[in-house]
Amino acid sequence: MNTALTAALAGALFHFLWEGAAFALLTGLALLVFRGPRARYAAACAALFAMPVAFGITVALLYSPKSLVASAIGLTHLGVAAVGAGSILAPGLPWYVRVEQWMRVFVPFWFAGIALLYLRSSMGWFTLRSLRSEAEPCGSSEWRERAASLARRLGVDRVVSLLESRNVDVPVVAGFLRPVILLPLGCLTNMPAEQIEPLLAHELAHIRRLDYLVNLAQKAIEGLLFYHPAVWWVSKVIRREREYCCDDLVLALGSEPRCYASALAGLEQSRTSLAPAANGGDLSARIRRILRVPSAEATPAPILAAILLAISGALVIAAAQQQDATQSAKAALQAELAAPWNKWLNEDVAYIITDAERRAFRALTTDGEREQFVEQFWLRRDPTPGTPENEFKEEHYRRIAYANGHFPGQTVAGWKTDRGRIYITFGPPDEIDSHPCTGANTAKEAWRYRLIEGIGENVMLDFEDPACTGEYRMTMDPNGVPVTRRL
Repeated sequence: MNTALTAALAGALFHFLWEGAAFALLTGLALLVFRGPRARYAAACAALFAMPVAFGITVALLYSPKSLVASAIGLTHLGVAAVGAGSILAPGLPWYVRVEQWMRVFVPFWFAGIALLYLRSSMGWFTLRSLRSEAEPCGSSEWRERAASLARRLGVDRVVSLLESRNVDVPVVAGFLRPVILLPLGCLTNMPAEQIEPLLAHELAHIRRLDYLVNLAQKAIEGLLFYHPAVWWVSKVIRREREYCCDDLVLALGSEPRCYASALAGLEQSRTSLAPAANGGDLSARIRRILRVPSAEATPAPILAAILLAISGALVIAAAQQQDATQSAKAALQAELAAPWNKWLNEDVAYIITDAERRAFRALTTDGEREQFVEQFWLRRDPTPGTPENEFKEEHYRRIAYANGHFPGQTVAGWKTDRGRIYITFGPPDEIDSHPCTGANTAKEAWRYRLIEGIGENVMLDFEDPACTGEYRMTMDPNGVPVTRRL
């Protein structure tokens, strides 16, 4: 796999630890604020569906195969480059950087977990398809008509078939385009009609609410972010509130609560765990809620919210303390680094070193480690490994010398000027359109590159020298964005 993508996934897996906790905290607070199941269900769904979005955005922000180009032109550097493991895991790195780097080891196991969970869901889906194909049509025309009448009353605009199966213990909804309700064999003859009708209405409520599709999305998100407990907790809240919403629709049709509760109590408490089925919820809790019997159990939402809030507060405090410690360490490190190393880091490779490499280098404590890092730094960029010459290194230092000799500023060295920086990064332009300073006219130069990898073709870079001091400032970056400050 692409190294940059692996690093981006590792960083996203790490950052989702606090992102998932934040979404769980918001869900817990929503459960405290909202009392109705529809609002609680909507809040939990919003949190769960936002989780993969946040994860994907984090991956996109961290993944930058062209990070070297982006950092060189002064754009925001969000890529995590691949560097030697020994340097990345140096003891001096902050704890969160070390954890993020260790998450790279977790990436293959994460993929394996996704594969196993998706395989399990697929097997459940094929099992459900098999049950549907083996089931027999309901032979009672009376119940088919009752089911159609209930569907119309609930606003279900699709034809729903009733099938009987000896392999299910409770009514189960299967399918979306052509939904069916699988009933246990003999259910229609062994149970009173006043108990069967609310059970059918409950399954029809699932069809009306498109719970089958929502449950498929839940399975996909659970498989993708399976390692975070917050995902499973929020998903459990969705299943519980979904059952409550369907129960409310059944009661709204006029079903008698005691009769409906009696029907639920007659079912097996363990429901069939088929992947696409929209089942879930605590049966005893549903019965108590239908009968309006107060629960002796305290809701875990306030406890969970308090725990998550405490964790978030601890993380904020730890981050603040870490920032202070990092600032102090940075100041001490600047004084500790010898002048040659400072020059190499902040001048020689200032435009081509990545943020991750810079952090790793600053964490080194001995000259031997720094010498080895520098050697590996150039080896990673050598286009012809194994030969005595390192063409990349030689060309890089040639560009620095050229920039210092041809683009000196009034108060800064040539490599620090905008033209020097662009020259060092991209090499000599293919064309230069120069207009020297004459009278009151501003000195201008336009550099044209036929191709800049990661930027595009026929890239034009404009430089101006309003004061005619010889120090040109770039007016547009390679992406056509006006430059409002010195990069």
